[in-house]
Amino acid sequence: MQLDEITDQMADAMIAETQRRDAAEAAAAAAASGQAAAPGAAKGAALPPGHALLSGKTPDQVLADLNKSPLFMTELEDNDDVAALQALAYEGTARENGEEFKERGNECFKARMHADAKEFYTKGIEILALEERRRAQGEKTFHTEKARVKGNAENAAGQQEEEEEEEREVEVEDDDDEIAQQKAVLESLYVNRAACHLELGNYRSCWTDCGLALRLNPANLKAYYRSARALLKVGRIAEADDACARGLALDPDNKPLRAVARDIVEAAERADAKARREAEREAREKLRARLLRAALAARGIRTRETAQPPEMEDARMRLVPDEDDPASSLSFPAVLLYPVHLESDFVKAFGETECLADHLSYILPVPWDERGEYSPDGVECYMETAKGGLVKVGKKATLLKILSGGNVEVVDGIVRVYVVPAARAKAWIDEFKIKKAAEKGASS
Repeated sequence: MQLDEITDQMADAMIAETQRRDAAEAAAAAAASGQAAAPGAAKGAALPPGHALLSGKTPDQVLADLNKSPLFMTELEDNDDVAALQALAYEGTARENGEEFKERGNECFKARMHADAKEFYTKGIEILALEERRRAQGEKTFHTEKARVKGNAENAAGQQEEEEEEEREVEVEDDDDEIAQQKAVLESLYVNRAACHLELGNYRSCWTDCGLALRLNPANLKAYYRSARALLKVGRIAEADDACARGLALDPDNKPLRAVARDIVEAAERADAKARREAEREAREKLRARLLRAALAARGIRTRETAQPPEMEDARMRLVPDEDDPASSLSFPAVLLYPVHLESDFVKAFGETECLADHLSYILPVPWDERGEYSPDGVECYMETAKGGLVKVGKKATLLKILSGGNVEVVDGIVRVYVVPAARAKAWIDEFKIKKAAEKGASS
């Protein structure tokens, strides 16, 4: 479709709407004065919006404006121009259309078709919310009524002749009663859509619609009830309690509100109990951490934390058998590293009174050792010192004796032991020293 055709359609749609409203206003004036509007009376009106929009603009400017036009928009939220064009598709007044969509929504809701019901309620809201926004901006709103009016017509000689009265649709300004009825329908549409949101799990949308209904009527009990239910669903207990209390202040005997009040009390009790348990757990963890630090310090064991400690699930340094008893002994997770073959084994709990031989006895030989180099008596064990060197550790020395010398340190709560075949120990130590020297040279 060419640009000229698009812009012509856009202008025609706007012109048609303007002419319809001008004709309706003229008819209303005639009904009030008892005379028909003269033909062509609207010809002296201001330039129609469509022409005013396009006048003096280049094709590129018009094309840029098309995306702002309601005829080409895809985002429809709270756009008065879009809502006005949508309203033209429905017969009847704004209130009648709102009531019709409400009834259709109610039918769907009864059939538990909540998503469909929500869409019907939304259509009714779009129509009536537009009228509310217009009034809020100082505009007058109108609805159509049937009225009997007299008209004039020209005879063959061009003379005016009075016609008989006929029934016509005329626009009448909304009075206070009509506005009140529109607000009542809009209010019920909001609370009904809130009920759909509640069923569909759209809890934020639910209490938002309830808030919009309460702006129209602060005494709407359904809005207080549904907002309280939605807030309770997401654990916002204090806000749910506030909404419920406001509703009960209006009607203390309201059964749905009293029911949700009981649920709020129960939820608050559960939340308080959970908070107490969490506070107790945190206090217990802090106490255990202090006891652990005191036990390490008393034994002279050095520790260090890195920026990225490894994940060990529930394996950690602890006091056993009772973490709350300072007299308990220390236990460490440990990793046995086999650097010659790039393999490893993990020991979840290595007690301070145990020695390496206790664990090597059930770990060695390892299944991947094809040459039979790894046996409890055929390996040597080393640990890295705090200064980056190596120290040979006895396989029959207790872990406490190894760690309490102050020469080695426990990094990220894990004891690391290098296990090397005795025949390859010297070559591996030389290789380790070369790598460490290269690392120091690169960092300096």
